[in-house]
Amino acid sequence: MKEQETIEKKTPRPPQMSPYVFTFLLLGFGLWCFWDGWLTSDPEMAEHALFNQVLSAVLIPWAIWDFFKVKKKYKK
Repeated sequence: MKEQETIEKKTPRPPQMSPYVFTFLLLGFGLWCFWDGWLTSDPEMAEHALFNQVLSAVLIPWAIWDFFKVKKKYKK
C-alpha cells in the first residue's frame, strides 16, 4: 500500500490545459471557413464556398457561446 502511494506521488501530473482550447479551435476553424466562404477570390474554392459559408455560420456562434459558457463556469 505504501509503495503505491509513493509511486503516485512521484508520477508527474500532465500539464494543465486551458479551458478555452476548444473555444479557440472552434473560432479559428470558423474564421478560416469564413475566409474561404465569403472573402476569398480563388476560383478553385468556388465549389466549396457554400460549405464554408454554412460551417462558418455554425462554428463562429458556437465558439462565442462556448466562450461565455466556460467563462461563467470558471467564474464560480
